[in-house]
Amino acid sequence: MSLFGDGLDRAVQGAFTRPIPKSAGAQMRYLVKQLKGTRAVAGLLGISQRTVERYVKDQIRRPRADLAQRLEDAVRQRWQPRVRERARRQAATSTGIIIDTRARFGFTAALGTTDDARIRHLTLALPPQYAARLFDAQDAGATEQQLRGLAAEGLGEVYFRDGGRRAHGLEVEFTDVEHIEFEL
Repeated sequence: MSLFGDGLDRAVQGAFTRPIPKSAGAQMRYLVKQLKGTRAVAGLLGISQRTVERYVKDQIRRPRADLAQRLEDAVRQRWQPRVRERARRQAATSTGIIIDTRARFGFTAALGTTDDARIRHLTLALPPQYAARLFDAQDAGATEQQLRGLAAEGLGEVYFRDGGRRAHGLEVEFTDVEHIEFEL
């Protein structure tokens, strides 16, 4: 489970204009249409092609809990791709991204300064360039640690260094994340 990657995905999903299909049959029909066949859906979900066909015809209505979750996740990943792309582009070019987090922040600073790490709860709007960097890194397959580093860099610039007006040379360490949410 990736806190940062999943959080960015949830933020983009908040831009959906319609809810995803609710029933298992409707979700299965959507996947069959998107993947152009029952065999591809069966391979994606790890079930037989015949089972997919039975869901499509509404002969089976309630999937097992693990299959229901895989099915919903697969639909959610493919739902409204143009809306998803437009929301990401807007965040990366004009609106930025809001981060709400409770985590331990420590610092690397000059000798003689207080750099003890402590838990802070921050809700900040990051400028569009940081949203663009986060989304680009996610698209490039960045690890959880790399996404965390980019978020720390953005939080350091906006909150701790106040856009270059104070704390020059301060490097922020973003660890022990208890909670993180992104919003576009």
